[in-house]
Amino acid sequence: MNHLPLIIKREYLAKVKNKSFILMTFLSPLILVGLLSLVAYLTSVNNEKVRTIAVLDESGFLSETLVSTDQMIYENLSDISLEAAKKLSNKNNSYGLLHVPDLAIEDVSSQIKFYSEESPSLSLISNLESKIEKRLGELKLKKLGVDLSKIKAAKTYIDINQENFEGEKTSKTGSFLKLIFGGAAGYLLFMFIIIYGNLIMRSVIEEKTSRIIEVIISSVKPIKLMLGKIFGTSLAGITQFAIWIILIAVFSVAISFIFGIDFSATPQQEMMANAVSENSANSEIQVIISEFNSLPLLNLVIAFVLFFTGGYLLYSSLYAAIGAAVDNETDTQQFVMPIVMLLVVGFYVGFFTSLEDPHGTISTVFSYIPFTSPIVMLIRIPFGVPIWEQVLSLAILIFTFVITVWIAAKIYRVGILMYGKKPSYKELIKWMKY
Repeated sequence: MNHLPLIIKREYLAKVKNKSFILMTFLSPLILVGLLSLVAYLTSVNNEKVRTIAVLDESGFLSETLVSTDQMIYENLSDISLEAAKKLSNKNNSYGLLHVPDLAIEDVSSQIKFYSEESPSLSLISNLESKIEKRLGELKLKKLGVDLSKIKAAKTYIDINQENFEGEKTSKTGSFLKLIFGGAAGYLLFMFIIIYGNLIMRSVIEEKTSRIIEVIISSVKPIKLMLGKIFGTSLAGITQFAIWIILIAVFSVAISFIFGIDFSATPQQEMMANAVSENSANSEIQVIISEFNSLPLLNLVIAFVLFFTGGYLLYSSLYAAIGAAVDNETDTQQFVMPIVMLLVVGFYVGFFTSLEDPHGTISTVFSYIPFTSPIVMLIRIPFGVPIWEQVLSLAILIFTFVITVWIAAKIYRVGILMYGKKPSYKELIKWMKY
């Protein structure tokens, strides 16, 4: 009789009916959305805060530069000393005092100071520096007799058109979209392996320490028991992820509707809006849609499913073998560390090498190594990887998975009935020969 479907069903139901599993399935999205809501609310409160900055411009250089806005009010002070300006600013609870001394334009830049009770915002100081630099630069050019209108007319903005040798057009926006798709796929696989690989390992340890495994192993082959745990836990993990996505969407809409919180209300969003308005929003949106349509979406979906599944099963078999070899989670550290290091290497190569040079030697080599290929190849595919390379990488991954399952099953068969002893790497090698 084939016990594998029964084992998968048992593992799946055992996981999804577990109280902690149910609690975290519903609590995790709520906590995540709650934290995002808190950040969005605090950001909106911060954006609505009106700051008043007193300006003592003894030089007269900035008279036309600092213009008040809804969130920033510049209060110009005149005919008073610096000490008096400090006391007045402090009395009026101003955010700070900007002092520009009466010096020659060549000397004033290093003598400008900002006085405040507390450390000022870095973005505010950077904004002030940018405005003052631009104004002083213009004044210096005027002093040298340079016509500013001609300089402005001579400014040229370059947007290099990108195209491959087959005539297909690309752009910086397309590269950014590919980076998002590849990075998200690689990161999702990385986190899924870490979370649910450890779940499989703990499940094996729990059954081993409770001696339930001795009853099960008498009627089921170890390899089937191990595969049942891997597939059952994987299905439970996919179920949890699907519920998380649905609940996050529902909670986000509900909180936004009830409390009126705008999750996009961030300074970065405002900067992006300004940038889009300056560079023709309609044109930018058309480019994004065009680049999105040009992505190999079918290839991305199929490759994601295959490499995601292959990578997860490969690492899950290792986690199951580790769980069978030890008696408690404390003893797992020496065996888990090499697995985590392999994942980190794949993550590092994928994000810091493949995204910069997706077709370079390092990226190509690591996309064939089975322990790093799931992450690296998923990041490379949006940038255009030949089908034969994907098939070859997937074939190597599947072959390695089969070998790894065979080796892990040998360790599982012996270690599942071993108690009270912490095995070494040397002993694990002996178990593979049994």
